[in-house]
Amino acid sequence: MELSKLSAIFKALSNEQRLRIFKMIYDWNRAGSEDICGPDCCTETDKAFTMLCDCIELSRSTISHHLRELQHAQLIETNRKGQMFSSKVNLETLQAIKDFVE
Repeated sequence: MELSKLSAIFKALSNEQRLRIFKMIYDWNRAGSEDICGPDCCTETDKAFTMLCDCIELSRSTISHHLRELQHAQLIETNRKGQMFSSKVNLETLQAIKDFVE
């Protein structure tokens, strides 16, 4: 992965609230997937936006902004099905980070 893309990833994660949101989505994805396909799998988390709004004391617009930044950095993938919003951690991006630091 190019250094400019890695820089954008680390910039997105340099914000404490975004890092917290990313970790929450990662944990939710993992919790919903281990029984299905093993420990190295992440499944999509339905109602992620609603769950974040319930867990974090930030405005809905701020949470939405942080999700867009994480998506722009390709750290998460999002889907909208009607009014339901789901998210999933991009495992390829996580692997690229791991490859870079090793």
